Amino acid sequence: MKRPGPLLTLLAGLLFGLFMLTLNATTGTKTASSSYQEKSPSPAPTRTTASPTATVSPSPSPSPSPAKIADASYAGRTDDDSSSVAVSVRDGRAIAYFCDGHSKESWLKGPVQPDGSMKLTGSHGAVLNGTLQDNRRIRGSVDLDGGHYAFTAQRAVKGSGLYRATATVRGAKVDGGWIVLADGRQVGIVDRDGKPSAAPRIDPETGAVTVDGQQLTASPVVP
Repeated sequence: MKRPGPLLTLLAGLLFGLFMLTLNATTGTKTASSSYQEKSPSPAPTRTTASPTATVSPSPSPSPSPAKIADASYAGRTDDDSSSVAVSVRDGRAIAYFCDGHSKESWLKGPVQPDGSMKLTGSHGAVLNGTLQDNRRIRGSVDLDGGHYAFTAQRAVKGSGLYRATATVRGAKVDGGWIVLADGRQVGIVDRDGKPSAAPRIDPETGAVTVDGQQLTASPVVP
């Protein structure tokens, strides 16, 4: 039996290859050499939006509160050194005494504002305008009988301040006022039925004073 020749072998191979190509085209089967991989779509880039930085405004500094008005007494002289002024403060009220030690005097009273300012009024149109400074002194002025008297009254120390005594002596109504200064000086007037005159000295420790032969007690003045 003769073996097929090379020509027949080649022809058989071509026919087989043609058969396989026809079969792949019919079934849609891809050969390894014709395989194709689709690229996966790249993810869309993510846009990052920077959040605006919040601006924090500094809190305003609180306004300092005014100092609490202390209960205290103050005494001093007018700028022209002609008279003395004393002021007693308690519970937001004040009473003051202006005195030249001879014949001119006035009692005044009124409220003290939270900021330390005060406007005190007395008889015959007398007015005291003042400001309490750090609970240490009062700076102000007194308008009385057409005169204007600027003054400074320092906070009173023990024994100094404002004193008053009222009584009936030998049938006369007596009203005495005293201002005791820090250096020990005293200025006062005793009014006897509307007639003023210089007051005798008092004992600041006890308030004892003798008026027209009768012993009285002058007490510290509070509103």
